[in-house]
Amino acid sequence: MNAKETDGRDGRTGVAVVTGAGSGIGRAVTRELLRGGWSVVLAGRRAETLEEETAGAAGAGRGEALAVPTDVSRPGDVEALFAAAVDRFGRLDLLFNNAGTSGPGGVPVEELPYEAWRHVVDTNLNGAFLCAQAAYRQMKGQTPQGGRIINNGSVSAHVPRPRSVAYTATKHALTGLTKSLALDGRPYRIAVGQIDIGNAATEMTERMRAGVPQANGEIAPEPVMDVADVARTVRHMAELPLEANVQFATVLATGMPYVGRG
Repeated sequence: MNAKETDGRDGRTGVAVVTGAGSGIGRAVTRELLRGGWSVVLAGRRAETLEEETAGAAGAGRGEALAVPTDVSRPGDVEALFAAAVDRFGRLDLLFNNAGTSGPGGVPVEELPYEAWRHVVDTNLNGAFLCAQAAYRQMKGQTPQGGRIINNGSVSAHVPRPRSVAYTATKHALTGLTKSLALDGRPYRIAVGQIDIGNAATEMTERMRAGVPQANGEIAPEPVMDVADVARTVRHMAELPLEANVQFATVLATGMPYVGRG
């Protein structure tokens, strides 16, 4: 059965778009989906990274990969991304809305440049909306109708780290986006959920091992978990039939001080 014959509605594989696929969680999820037989459209800023370091290193996966250089904060790029996915594979069954940036770390609120705030909002929130909107349009109009969107939240969608106002605000907003999309998608068999991740071992979290600011003002190292465990969770969510949905999942390093923040 080829990609155009799968509809993703009964737990089978299908066609996925993964944003932020060039590194970290996006790369791990892309590889996991390819191993499982999904056809995956990889979105990221750098074509060579998508093709060589993500798709090229995926191993003997059963799925087909298509790399599409994309800046999710640009509406034209997002439109071209989803057009390329449908042109190649005929439909869309899954969007993993993963692209994001933490912005400048450790900057006090009163010193955060507006340009830095705007960059985080444009990527984490506006980019997520643009991709979800494009996916929604395709899923609503295709036959068979429907599909799934999984937004990458964060434990920062629940509680902040010190001096992380832009990142935290966008991740809280992403939760509202997830809930609204989930409600509006019900009549069209569009299931929408969110995975909130804490301290997956990626380039972005490497600093956790050395020590990061805590709510009490101390600097302390934090444990991390294998990013492959996140990827397996996303794949589980993705392969559920559309009659079932993981609305919110929190996956975190067991010993991280998430519960005790603040």
